[in-house]
Amino acid sequence: MAVLFPLLLILITCLIIWKASDGFETASEYLGRNLTDGVRGATINAIGSSMPELFTTFWFLFVLGNRDGFAGGIGTTAGSAIFNGMIIPAVVILAVIGYGLAKSVKVSKKVILRDGLSLIIAEFILILLISGDTLYWWHGLVLMGIYAAYVIFMLATMSESDGEDDDEEEEEDDDEEVPSFMKSLLTLDLESLILRGKEITNGNAWALLLVSMAVIGFATNLLVFACEGLGHALDVRIYFIAVILASAATSVPDTIISYRDALNGNYDDAVANALGSNIFDVCFALGLPLFLYTLMYGSITMQPETVDNISELRVLLLILTILAFFIYYIGDSMGKFKAVLLLAIYGGFTLYILGSAYDVAIANQIGDFLRSIVGR
Repeated sequence: MAVLFPLLLILITCLIIWKASDGFETASEYLGRNLTDGVRGATINAIGSSMPELFTTFWFLFVLGNRDGFAGGIGTTAGSAIFNGMIIPAVVILAVIGYGLAKSVKVSKKVILRDGLSLIIAEFILILLISGDTLYWWHGLVLMGIYAAYVIFMLATMSESDGEDDDEEEEEDDDEEVPSFMKSLLTLDLESLILRGKEITNGNAWALLLVSMAVIGFATNLLVFACEGLGHALDVRIYFIAVILASAATSVPDTIISYRDALNGNYDDAVANALGSNIFDVCFALGLPLFLYTLMYGSITMQPETVDNISELRVLLLILTILAFFIYYIGDSMGKFKAVLLLAIYGGFTLYILGSAYDVAIANQIGDFLRSIVGR
């Protein structure tokens, strides 16, 4: 029971986040209607779908404090980034092939270069920035500044013609029956709950986005509580739980949005959402909670064991991101082989984390090698 209850709670939070992500998608699609494909996926979609990582990191840090909080936070954001980079493109490819929409997925080389290189640069700066055992407010500020620069660059390089609104979009059926308020509430149908059958506007789109954020904020608070309980039950540090389970749970919106974009033929957005979400996770979802916490409570001094774990994860994140970048970029398209390869890489990553949690010899040897890269 000590293990089953936290696992059940994690499953429930996944379902809540999954339902709330529908509201994210509706609102983000409307608010980003004047953005070109790829830019919308890397900015509005990515920010909206990465709210779980931001909230989870916030709760880890402010609820658990700097004892386990920062390790849990960086475990969630880095683990989510690896999940997004491997699992989401694989899901997109297999979904497109499985539904017979195409034999492979073609993504703009411009999108891969722009977002892939931006992510690699952000992760490299993260390694250089967090190199000691003490964290300060300016660390968080620098990370947020990197993301701000990325968004400004994205918007500045989007041409006006790319951003023209498509007025020929298919209109929704206004005669569709609207579920009752109570049914919408119980099923977490946030779109019906907020719009109530009315035409979507800027006002109610923002309301839908904010309500979805509130629901996900509540769910991620439960998620942190569940991860802490599972860590105690399994006698495993919460860092390892966060890297695998919390990261996967918070990546549900990214996966759903990319999956639906792919089925609609928006392959650039599907992949850009995953890459843009990773940049948001690494920079803003980690930077903002760190900035606020250290401003309020002072610098964070990490234990040597935590520093070692974080050093391993940051280097591994960069290595896997570079590997994924070449998998995306090489060749004219991404087919079933690349999807299986990405899934295999994520499987290997999961085995490494589990091995590290239980001090398996080969996992410890890999960890020693990763730490040696950054001189630890």
